[in-house]
Formats: sequence, C-alpha cells, structure tokens
Amino acid sequence: MNQALQLPVDAATIRKLLPHRYPFLLVDRVVELEPNKRVLAYKNVTQNEPFFTGHFPEHPIMPGVLVVEALAQAGGMLIQLSHDGQTAGRMFYLVKIDNARFSRMVVPGDRLDLEVTLKRLIRNMALYSGVASVNGETVASADILCAEDTSC
Repeated sequence: MNQALQLPVDAATIRKLLPHRYPFLLVDRVVELEPNKRVLAYKNVTQNEPFFTGHFPEHPIMPGVLVVEALAQAGGMLIQLSHDGQTAGRMFYLVKIDNARFSRMVVPGDRLDLEVTLKRLIRNMALYSGVASVNGETVASADILCAEDTSC
C-alpha cells in the first residue's frame, strides 16, 4: 500500500487486500485498528444477499458459517493492515474453528459488527478470537485459525 492508513478503510481498499469477491466478500468497512492486536469491521446485511434465496425464502437468516467466514475475513484485514498491505496477494486459508457459539439470528437490515483480536502468530498461522454482534448484542463468537499457503 505504501500510504498512510486512513480509517475507515473502504470497500475499494478491502478488495485490494483480500482475494474474496462478490458474493463472498463479507467485509464492507474497517472502522478501528490496533495493529497486530485488534480490528473492528462490519458487513451491512441486505435483503439482496444471494444466500437468502435459499436460507430461507420466507424467513431469511444469514448462515452461521458465513458469519464465521466474515470474522475470518476481518482477521485477514487485521493482518493485511498491520503489515501495510505487504501480504496482499498471498493466500491464507481457514484451517480450524473452535468454540463456535451462535446466540442470535442475523437478518436483512442488520449491520454485522466484526471484532477480531489476534491471540497468537505461529509461523505461517494466525489464531484469532472473534465476536460478531448486531446493535451491541453478541450473535456469534469463535476462535479461528488461518494459515498461509506456502506452496504458492
């Protein structure tokens, strides 16, 4: 990136730093950053999300696995922004989820806040603790382990 970080980080910058694309890019904005420690991002959940056509047409609910994926992507933004985008283009994969808890449904119109804390860096892996919330109420939490693909 080689430019001073400006918060909030917008969607265009997020697309430069994460390999995900619509409909699987699940971070819309980064609003807080403590480099190498914590990030706060969010996803605006709209009624036009493609997963709502099948989950469930008469009672749309964001799948829990996508809430966890959104937390993992926010963790990716924490790493990218902490390293000034120098890891852009490198592939990181979700390899383990522990202690996942779901306590409320996420529905169209919600703003899904994603708070992710880096617990540990282990060689080419990062261990995160993530909490997703809507209006200050926790909807999901999990410990997430991501690893870099060193074969690329």
